[in-house]
Amino acid sequence: MSTKTITLEELRANKSRDKFYILIHGKVYDATKFMDEHPGGDEVILAEGGQDATEAFEDVGHSDEARALLPAMLVGEIEGGAATSLKSGAAAAQANRVEGAVQQGSNFMYILPLGLLGAYFAWRYYTTGSA
Repeated sequence: MSTKTITLEELRANKSRDKFYILIHGKVYDATKFMDEHPGGDEVILAEGGQDATEAFEDVGHSDEARALLPAMLVGEIEGGAATSLKSGAAAAQANRVEGAVQQGSNFMYILPLGLLGAYFAWRYYTTGSA
């Protein structure tokens, strides 16, 4: 099977159960027939449909057997090659959660120690003063 060039529009248009494309390492795969067989369930794959799933694919640590299935599903390469930067929905959501946690955590990082220090001195004051 010769590979063809897939545009971003074509990749994004094919993210339904009827025709499902996924991008991994700059290559577009048709995972339509594989969805029901995926060990992690079809929801996991559907969340990455029509976008770059490289990060999600690598984070899970797929086996050699899983990687061996990819060539049979290959449709083509993404237009612009592997340099095309697409962020998956799951990766974008994770980045937003991390950013929010860091901002919230940086404020909490000052309040918690000061509160504990105040509680310690209050405890010391009341325990030593009553003896």
